[in-house]
Amino acid sequence: MTITYDGSFEGFLSLVYEVYYQKLNPTEISKKKSQTLFENEQIEIKTDSTKANKVLKAIKNNFDKKNFNTILNIFMCDKQDFELDLLSFIITGFKNQNELYNINNSFVFNLEKIQKELFYTTHKMKGFVRFKELEDSTLYAKIDTKQNIVYFLGKHFFKRLGSEKFIIHDINRKIAFIKNKNFTGIKDIASYEEPTISENEKHFEKLWCNFFEAVSIKERENRKVQQNFVPLLFRTYMTEFNS
Repeated sequence: MTITYDGSFEGFLSLVYEVYYQKLNPTEISKKKSQTLFENEQIEIKTDSTKANKVLKAIKNNFDKKNFNTILNIFMCDKQDFELDLLSFIITGFKNQNELYNINNSFVFNLEKIQKELFYTTHKMKGFVRFKELEDSTLYAKIDTKQNIVYFLGKHFFKRLGSEKFIIHDINRKIAFIKNKNFTGIKDIASYEEPTISENEKHFEKLWCNFFEAVSIKERENRKVQQNFVPLLFRTYMTEFNS
């Protein structure tokens, strides 16, 4: 049995509700309707905010903080297939919380692995995010990552940047963490135009690139080692690699 849903968190909670109460046993969960001609039964779950809220409330009441955060964190890894494992995690958690700490359960092991990758990416991006000063003095950074880490980066830089205004923009997901005098949080970015950077920013970008080139030693260049420290995945919007 294949179950499809719209890919949203609310949609997934609606899916959990239907699986639990209709006693469904899916072998595959997909964000898109399958185009395969030869397949088993396919069920499309419609997002239902009432059912989703009931499941969310039940999870909050029955799951400890660590396991509740795991559910939220896993859903940030939106480019990976986690649905079957997360469904098993939630259904099992309602029956016996202790089983969620048993690494011998394949779904626990798989989710731990995905969550570690999320934390790894977040940790790396804290050092690899490159802010540019805009004309209005707002600090602006673009990112493109496998996981949805805008919220985690926003929390980190909210503490680090004090009273500075800043925007962390996930280009592909069309969302941004925005912090200014009137708002702090995540917003959808429906359309996007390249912002204008300040003259100071242009000057310092040039200085930074010159410094980066000056400290490198051509004769000792080792691209493999360099990529171990700064993987290609994180270089898309790093100033020193786009000069």
